[in-house]
Amino acid sequence: MPQLTKSPALRRLRFAPVVVAGGALAAALLAASTTGTLSGFVASIQNSTNTAASGVLTMQETTNGNATPVCTSTDATTVSTNSATCTTLDGFSGNLQFVPGKIVTTTVTIKNTGTVPANSFTLTPGACVQSANGAVNGSATDLCAHMFITIALQGGSTVYGSSTTSLTTYGGTGALGLGTLAANTSNTYVITVQMDNSWTGTAANAYQGLKATVPLTWTFNS
Repeated sequence: MPQLTKSPALRRLRFAPVVVAGGALAAALLAASTTGTLSGFVASIQNSTNTAASGVLTMQETTNGNATPVCTSTDATTVSTNSATCTTLDGFSGNLQFVPGKIVTTTVTIKNTGTVPANSFTLTPGACVQSANGAVNGSATDLCAHMFITIALQGGSTVYGSSTTSLTTYGGTGALGLGTLAANTSNTYVITVQMDNSWTGTAANAYQGLKATVPLTWTFNS
């Protein structure tokens, strides 16, 4: 009986897996060798506290060097509004006993109680309004024109007015620039009001029992 012989193709097929397996092993060894060769020193920094936060710009007002009463821009509101109307402080001292020639001086201290500077600081007067002061009133209708005002930085220069600048004129000036004010610092202003002393005879009698009111708005802008 003749002996069967394996063809060359069959022998090659049987050896093929061995070759493939050998090639895969060689590739794995090469990869491991290469990885080890390319590793080295490593350094890194992670910043985990990067923060951007907004500051605060708030205002406080006092008069005549008194610790109280105090008005703040957040009175009866939140910092979201940051604007308050103060009726407990009077920039003219609330004096209701003026006579011709009388001078009344008031100091107003404005403080930046925030954490950022006020890069713009202004004082804006409203229109002067005359009204009755008590039950006995003169017939004059132009008291505002006969009350004079001067505003000066305490220990410094005049910001506005003179001994002949009337409240009528002052009420139409618009915003007065007061410069800047750093955080946690304050400026004190001296406000002087004088009643006209130019009348002769009984001309001043028509101005008895009257009062002049001017709203003042202090404003910070960052």
